[in-house]
Amino acid sequence: MTRLAATLLLLVAVVAAPLARAGEYLNAALDAATWVSSTAVSTPHGTAWPSDPSKAATVSTSLYYGNAGIVLFLLELHAATGDGTWLQKARAGADYLLAHQADERETGLYEGTAGIAFALTETFKATGDRRYRDGARNGLRLLKKRAAKAGAGIEWNDSADVISGGAGTGLVLLYLARELEEPAARTLAVQAGARLIELGRADGGGLKWAMTPSYPRLMPNFSHGTAGIAYFMATLYRDTKDERFLQAALAGGRYLQSIATTQGDVCLIFHHEPDGKDLHYLSWCHGPAGTARLFYRLYEVTGDATWMQWTEKSARAILASGIPERQTPGFWNNVSQCCGSAGVAEFMLGLHRVTGNDIYLRFARDVTADLLRKALPAQEGGLKWPQAEHRVKPAELVAQTGYMQGAAGIGTLLLHLDTFERGRKPRIVLPDTPF
Repeated sequence: MTRLAATLLLLVAVVAAPLARAGEYLNAALDAATWVSSTAVSTPHGTAWPSDPSKAATVSTSLYYGNAGIVLFLLELHAATGDGTWLQKARAGADYLLAHQADERETGLYEGTAGIAFALTETFKATGDRRYRDGARNGLRLLKKRAAKAGAGIEWNDSADVISGGAGTGLVLLYLARELEEPAARTLAVQAGARLIELGRADGGGLKWAMTPSYPRLMPNFSHGTAGIAYFMATLYRDTKDERFLQAALAGGRYLQSIATTQGDVCLIFHHEPDGKDLHYLSWCHGPAGTARLFYRLYEVTGDATWMQWTEKSARAILASGIPERQTPGFWNNVSQCCGSAGVAEFMLGLHRVTGNDIYLRFARDVTADLLRKALPAQEGGLKWPQAEHRVKPAELVAQTGYMQGAAGIGTLLLHLDTFERGRKPRIVLPDTPF
């Protein structure tokens, strides 16, 4: 073989490698969708999918476990493939959301009305069907109706967090203000932010927030604590330029810096206080994959490179952990977006997008390869992932369908890797995602 021929073969291999990986990711995402589809429950008002297919009662409208999250996965799959079958399935799921929107008593992003409104808006953007836009606007009306005056602002319940409380709801309100041109949504978000500032507690030269006033543990990371609430504050400042929200976000960042473990130039923040300071998760919910979102958003809104350094310190904590080859006390047999492998891989892929550092991309691919090895062929067709949702119940293995726990969220990660390898961007970006 001539040197020229060898060089050409090498170039072909280099160009083909990303597309080969993309094909692998897309095929696995299709397999995940095949299994999720096999669990569908048809109703007079659309399609629902139980979170645990063995338990019909686990049907819900939530983004975390239920229809809203699965609809988002199917919309992303349609965007990746152009196959109208997936859009049809997404519409059937969105129809179920329309029919049951008023029945949902929770109001949050991952659990409640706000998450439904987000999914319906994305369905409208994909289909142009005004029913879904009208449904999203109805969700906004419900949020306005259910908001209760509290202190200097408003609240929907006693939760402040991203999952079910004011921070997550506020992020969706800012999204609705932009996407549906609804200034009333921004006004509600500002009022929610004003209330959250009041709930902050001074500590470590900054502010910290509890999930609820009555919950005995204080969890500082993203899903239930300071990092997620401060992320909303920073986003609120980005959209309003109201200085009080920037100061609250910075105060949250300072508190997290004050409690971080930084030996080895990493950032690792404990799971909870007072009795969980020796437990460190790595995931979206309670670990650096989530908390670093705040640091990056602070970098975006301030231009201060120190916050970017803290973002990368957080990534180094994951890189140094030994996963995916080993499990740690805070990274167990969970492969999902909330607590496990998919969320870590999403974070690393997003960080590669904004830094260009190939270390993060390689790690995202390695974690995903490990995730794919854990998939099992489903009797119904496709792939599923039995996992332990709860760290304290390691023997309780369930193959779930949902976005934050289950195949829909895993499939979404696979689609995001597929679009990256093909030089494209994801179609849908959740309201709490800065990358």
